[in-house]
Amino acid sequence: MRIGIEAQRIGRPKKHGMDIVAIETLRSLQKLDTKNEYVVFVKPDEDSHLIKSTSNMEVVVEGPGPYPIWEQVYLPKAAKKYGVDLLHCTGNTAPLSCPVPLILTLHDIIYLEKLHFDKGTLYQRFGNLYRRLVVPKILPHCKAILTVSNFERDRITQFLGLPQGRIETLYNGVGSHFQPVANEQEREAIRKKFNLPEHYLFFLGNTDPKKNVIGVLKALSIYFKQFPSDLKLVMPDYNREHLQSLLQEVGDPSLEKRIQLVGYIPNQELPGIYSLAECSLYPSLRESFGIPILEAMGSGTPVITSTTSSMPEVAGDAALLVDPHQPEAIAAALARLMQDAALRNSLRAKGLERAKEFSWDQTASQLLTIYDRVYSSLPRS
Repeated sequence: MRIGIEAQRIGRPKKHGMDIVAIETLRSLQKLDTKNEYVVFVKPDEDSHLIKSTSNMEVVVEGPGPYPIWEQVYLPKAAKKYGVDLLHCTGNTAPLSCPVPLILTLHDIIYLEKLHFDKGTLYQRFGNLYRRLVVPKILPHCKAILTVSNFERDRITQFLGLPQGRIETLYNGVGSHFQPVANEQEREAIRKKFNLPEHYLFFLGNTDPKKNVIGVLKALSIYFKQFPSDLKLVMPDYNREHLQSLLQEVGDPSLEKRIQLVGYIPNQELPGIYSLAECSLYPSLRESFGIPILEAMGSGTPVITSTTSSMPEVAGDAALLVDPHQPEAIAAALARLMQDAALRNSLRAKGLERAKEFSWDQTASQLLTIYDRVYSSLPRS
């Protein structure tokens, strides 16, 4: 079988969520599958050759232009040109007209539930509009539709009125490099490299409203007024101007001195940042999975996350769960965690075990079964 995999965005220099899923899945497929051939379609970018071509996996860099044009024009042409038997689109959308059988990973349908044209960056808003237009049209043509949690599977099924069993769950994993950093010299090197405070909380979010930055900042404002300490908040990938506007909205500009912006941190360097943190804050409003929950757990860091959407499913009993709409609840959970060493140690131990339950090799192995099933069901000419 010759399998095409769309991984268009993995070449961009700043990689997030779906990029990491595609990269890690490809690496595991490369390692586990010696039977099939793969053609990976990548959009030209700074890091397009991150996945190296091997005897069973050819990486093809095709076509310029914005990703909707790449996806709707270049991708179907490339799938036909390279003679793939299946095309697996990994990032929510796919060509409206595809010359080969299609498998889609539909990570979420947040953009269908509620579209905020006035929230997030222009790129995020445009992406949401594109997904809103494309996704409902391509689902009927997919031979298999995958999503990343049982919560999201049920949500998609209910929201779009699909038959039970039409969507199947394929859990994400967590990279094997997410391990606690115990060596003191290594810890000090990490602290020095990123100029990290002695005691800090870690918040890995972005400008998407669902990440609940406002809720986190309000919670910290409450916490620091009640419990003076030297704790700081480390936030990657934010610019100071944006942070200042958020703090004005929160009504506590003085909180800025408690926040350290460290720029973009590559995924391979995140374990050290997690390991040195007192706690990882991830009280999102809505997630389809929540990989940072497992990244923190694998790094031996206690986690505070949400009672909503997929997060309880991913976290299990290995995190403190809070109502993300209530900053007071986030602040109270943080106070409880910081004052209770036994609780911190318990969550660290539970988190390490929980993270072991999710691996990219397991994801890739299940995906191979799906590829075989879909291919076997196709009519033979």
